[in-house]
Amino acid sequence: MSKSVAGSSANPKAAAKSTWRVVDIVVASVLSVAVGVIFWLWSAGYGVIAAVTVAFPPFQGLYGGGWLIAGVIGALVIRKPGAALYCELVAAIVEALLGSSFGFTVLLSGLVQGLGAEIVFAVFRYRRFTLPVALLAGALAGVAMGINDSLVYNVEWAFVWKLVYTLFGAISGAVIAGLLSWLAVRGLARTGALGNLPSRGAASEPVV
Repeated sequence: MSKSVAGSSANPKAAAKSTWRVVDIVVASVLSVAVGVIFWLWSAGYGVIAAVTVAFPPFQGLYGGGWLIAGVIGALVIRKPGAALYCELVAAIVEALLGSSFGFTVLLSGLVQGLGAEIVFAVFRYRRFTLPVALLAGALAGVAMGINDSLVYNVEWAFVWKLVYTLFGAISGAVIAGLLSWLAVRGLARTGALGNLPSRGAASEPVV
């Protein structure tokens, strides 16, 4: 068999793994809506955080991980190209429609943050969903958040403040979006709720 024939025969399997099924779309959408409500509640609590950190606003970056959950958990559950971006963006849309204090600027945030997480899973070719990968995805989504917020919300801040905010965003993203999402998916897998998804065996997968 020639290399060209062998390659073409393998393509359908690769395509099947990357193609979204109806169940993938439904689960990703339901998950995104649920997290979108969390985003809205998270935004409601931002006023308290802003008041507490008034002496040094970059500390607010430590709160940002709550807005990064959708992308990481979506990719860990669906395990298809575009899952992180889709879930983060849909969750942002839900947050905006519910009346976020940030208005529809959250759509841009969702897009940028979703891309941050998506890049990490793409680098690993959507084949590794271990704890380190989840932490890295959350951290990069946090970096994306920091850059976006520095250009949209915190324009007048000093460069050092923006840098610290972005660093705190990466830490928050790794812990809240990365670690907690990874633990949540393993918990869901144990209940059998992910039976029709590639992540159904997450509970027994290696940590690293």
